[in-house]
Amino acid sequence: MALRSTGRTHWEGDLLTGSGTATLESGAAGPMTVTWKARTEDHGGLTSPEELIAAAHSSCFSMAFSSALAKNQTPPTSLDVTATATFVPGEGITTMELSVVGNVDGISEEDFEDLAETAKNGCPVSQALAGNVEITVEARLA
Repeated sequence: MALRSTGRTHWEGDLLTGSGTATLESGAAGPMTVTWKARTEDHGGLTSPEELIAAAHSSCFSMAFSSALAKNQTPPTSLDVTATATFVPGEGITTMELSVVGNVDGISEEDFEDLAETAKNGCPVSQALAGNVEITVEARLA
């Protein structure tokens, strides 16, 4: 069965001086204010589409990686994942950098890095960005 997830934004004003309020149908977060300035200059306590995509990517990758590690018979005790999206006005999102530090018993650093690469490629958010955004992953054991 497919699950549909919905986000909504109400925007007022023009691009440079206006603002929007983004909400998640689930109610898990928000409402969140989005502005052009938060997207291109300084978050200033607000968010941007790129920050929201980065949050989605970090959570998706952590799920894909924990699954890959479990299938390898080396389930993680913990994974700390950071995703950083770079937005260039006029170009869009140009890069997504994933970084993960894992607490995993019984695995070599090399195997950990290889499985991180596999998880990056298998993550549905990575797949949605593939071909449009350069995605890198840096993985290390704690």
